[in-house]
Amino acid sequence: MSALANGLLIYAALAAALAGFAGLSLAMDRHWEALYGRGASPGAKARWLQACGTAGLLLSLAASLALKGATQGWVLWLGALTAGAVVVVLTLTYQARRVIPLAQVAGLSAVAAAAVAMAV
Repeated sequence: MSALANGLLIYAALAAALAGFAGLSLAMDRHWEALYGRGASPGAKARWLQACGTAGLLLSLAASLALKGATQGWVLWLGALTAGAVVVVLTLTYQARRVIPLAQVAGLSAVAAAAVAMAV
């Protein structure tokens, strides 16, 4: 694999983990209320957010395993999960309104990076 493909897969793993955790956190009433006020609930969007969050974490796992194989890929994935979770927690804590745009950009760019890495 080329250096470009390696870099894209690392980026895809990190960005997909960030987007996945953002989706899963917004599916929770507590974090949804931080954005939309007291008493607000994601309602029917909760299942969609959970599905997108799970898909993001699975994309992160797939990129990690594609890059490092079955042994080191799991370690890379745990590192990507840690980094993604820290970014989401800090964003929700200090700039909650920025979580949704951040997750959208991270998710779309992760999919694009993974697609380009597989094509290279």
